[in-house]
Amino acid sequence: MRTSFADRPIVAGTDGTAGATHAVEWAADEAHRRGLPLRVVHAADRLPYDAPRYPIPDCYDRMIPSGRQLLDHAEKVARDRWPGLEVTTELADGRPGRVLRAQACRAAEVVLGGHGPVGARLAGHVDVPVVVVRPASPGAAAEIVAGFDGSHAATPALAYAFEEARLSGHRLRVVCAWEPPISSGPRIAVDTGEIGRIREDRARRLLTAWRDRFADVETELDMVRAHPVSALVDASARAALLVVGSHGRNALTVALLGSVSRAMLEHARCPVAVVRHNP
Repeated sequence: MRTSFADRPIVAGTDGTAGATHAVEWAADEAHRRGLPLRVVHAADRLPYDAPRYPIPDCYDRMIPSGRQLLDHAEKVARDRWPGLEVTTELADGRPGRVLRAQACRAAEVVLGGHGPVGARLAGHVDVPVVVVRPASPGAAAEIVAGFDGSHAATPALAYAFEEARLSGHRLRVVCAWEPPISSGPRIAVDTGEIGRIREDRARRLLTAWRDRFADVETELDMVRAHPVSALVDASARAALLVVGSHGRNALTVALLGSVSRAMLEHARCPVAVVRHNP
């Protein structure tokens, strides 16, 4: 549970695109669910060739009016959706990734649209959940999907998924994908059915405490014999939200994010929440 973030706002980044507007709507819903304020941020990025050595006069000043217009529109979208919601806006000077990374230090969660590379650069690099709002499938059910590999590193993502399910009233589908081991030596007969049963028993044991803690959340364990990427992409087609973890154990894994998390940001068919594990 993220009690230390209870007084922090949900931060939504906007650039005025349709995808960013959907992100503001999602962030407003999230702020309403959690009883938190919403802060909408726009990064006024200077032109790439506006280097400190050769600055363009009044470059930033000329970007302010359009930035303010974007923020005013985003604020109206959020207030129209939830009239009683506390909403503030901020126009920041800098590249979107850097601005939102700094904002994450003062946020409970960061939400942004699904286009562009900013989501992949941010997710797994900050301590708070990052939600990239991709369009949900027309036939999406009232269901949250969480990827679960049975490791301790998956705990923060699982906690976030259970909390989201409880707040939204959605059921939670925990997807545990597995593949038979591949041996490079002599062929040895492998009882894949037994391997599957062992993995399922372990997953059920690990989920017992979560089900007890969130007894009001309808939970289903879905054991899938497939690569995690394909299993989660398929599950996302019927989900309102997909939650995955990011280990972030060292500089390399943080820099590369993770193959599963990155694939979800590119191919999932619904909004994706990436929740970092901090060892």
